Amino acid sequence: MHQTALNDRHVALGARMVPFAGWNMPVQYQGIIEEHRAVRTAAGLFDLSHMGELYIEGAEADRGLDAALVTTPSKLAVGRAHYSMITAEDGSVMDDLIVYRLDTTRYMVVANASNVATVVAALKERLAGFDASLDDSTTKVSLVAIQGPKSVAILQPLTSIDLSQLKYYASVAGTACGVPALVARTGYTGEDGFELFVEWNDALKVWDNLLEAGAGEGLVPVGLGARDTLRLEAGMPLYGQELDRDTTPFEAGLGRVVKFDKPDAFAGRAALEAAKDAPRKALVGLRLTGRGIARTGYPVYLAEAPEQSGVVTSGTASPTVGAPIAMAYLPVGTAVGTAVEVGIRNQRVAAEVVAMPFYRRPS
Repeated sequence: MHQTALNDRHVALGARMVPFAGWNMPVQYQGIIEEHRAVRTAAGLFDLSHMGELYIEGAEADRGLDAALVTTPSKLAVGRAHYSMITAEDGSVMDDLIVYRLDTTRYMVVANASNVATVVAALKERLAGFDASLDDSTTKVSLVAIQGPKSVAILQPLTSIDLSQLKYYASVAGTACGVPALVARTGYTGEDGFELFVEWNDALKVWDNLLEAGAGEGLVPVGLGARDTLRLEAGMPLYGQELDRDTTPFEAGLGRVVKFDKPDAFAGRAALEAAKDAPRKALVGLRLTGRGIARTGYPVYLAEAPEQSGVVTSGTASPTVGAPIAMAYLPVGTAVGTAVEVGIRNQRVAAEVVAMPFYRRPS
């Protein structure tokens, strides 16, 4: 079981630690609802050092990544990032990723902790033949995130970077809390915020400084539990639930990330071209109108239909919406407003298909 550099800090703060993707991680500190609300109203501090940081470098790193992923990293300007996926030859999703262009010949690919080995193996295979190398720095780089409407006010005095000039899905190298850091305006909560990539042990100084600086602003440490409820409200998919090896990007409502206008072929292209017009299922949002909480794996029925029509992928009692919400796969064409029922403890609980995201931060 891997431990992040901040493991002792989490224990000292009274976090409940759980195994997650081979790492010992905090699932909650004071409580999921309290932590969730802090991020929506003030700010939350996250240890995301279990995520995979993969550096791709070389004269043909851009072309190599274009051939390996569904997006076109070569079109990124230096300092910009985008959401991407790596798919298998059958078009299914092997992982969803964030790709950062750090320099003309250097990229960073951030992978989910559970899929680092899979992504590394696939990238090495797909980059063969290109002038590009891969460095798996997962256990060399710590990732600390501050998310929420007060994140700018808390972080700005502690960084050399003018955060007002840092756009969404952009990154810049500088210092934060007195250590070298790559600061990115990215996140997984639906709020404004920043992710700080630092040397492994520098996470200790970053964590301590941010907690101290944010104490008067309502900043709290946040575990994986609230991270999950926050991303669900924001309609963001989670690998292993909304995305997996039985799902294409088009079925997950993410076909926009697949770029067919590339000069070179990319892995899974033929299957994805076929899948684009022949999805087998569609990801939808649900809001329960009856009593109960939809959980992963629960069956979904079209109203009064005897047979199961779909399955819940993620669900929670939403602290922000004030009602139980869920994401589920249902038949293609199931429209917003459709009445459905979720099987909960041998009962069928009424729900309605609704538009996602469930929450959008105020502009």
